[in-house]
Amino acid sequence: ISFTEALQHFQSAELSESRGKVRMPGRQWGLAALLRCLWGPPSLRPQLWGERELALAMAQCALDDSERVHMRILQTIYRQLTRSRLGCPRYGAHWEELGFQGRTGSSPVPGEIPRPIPKIQLNLPWSNSILSQVPQPVPVLQTQLHCPLLDNFPFCIMSVNITRIVIQALQEERLSRECNRRQQVIGVLNDLYAAAFLRLFCLWKREHGTITDASFFLKELELSTKKKPRQLLKSLEAYVSR
Repeated sequence: ISFTEALQHFQSAELSESRGKVRMPGRQWGLAALLRCLWGPPSLRPQLWGERELALAMAQCALDDSERVHMRILQTIYRQLTRSRLGCPRYGAHWEELGFQGRTGSSPVPGEIPRPIPKIQLNLPWSNSILSQVPQPVPVLQTQLHCPLLDNFPFCIMSVNITRIVIQALQEERLSRECNRRQQVIGVLNDLYAAAFLRLFCLWKREHGTITDASFFLKELELSTKKKPRQLLKSLEAYVSR
């Protein structure tokens, strides 16, 4: 499925339950409003409020096995990450290639307790902007295929956490300046997600990261994403233009 088709699905879907869970930025008054005006991030322009609400509602939309578009998105993610031309079963040990822990299916490994594959929220479909220009996968998206340093890279867990960080940055209006500049929200989220993953790859490789370093790296990523999003985006643009 293409990014455009996936996005159109969510734009046309009702998502009433997901929209009800959205936490929008609160309006500030008095001294807090004055301090924000002087030193805080700018507010998102009103014409972008609808796209912001859609993005936050998508982040609340859980994976639904009965929804065909959700399954197509899941298949596309698997094929993009593994560079496979074939689809895959919904359950099975093949998901371990992407960092899921444990195997699931009708025939689990002997002695193993069957566990369902964690349901990752369908929040950021594949971007058709910067990522479409990359001639080969961003290094970190290759996980452990070519880099021994990534043999124990917790891809799935880090992906979920980076998504959480990017969504929080949007909720806290840390991305408003960039969204206003580009006149879009979802495109900024997608590119910032990719930029944060690229930053994580660089940190992991430089510091010879292990799973015990994950929390430290996530704290650094959260700081960079919320305090210096433009700098992260520029690093992604520099990588793409190499």
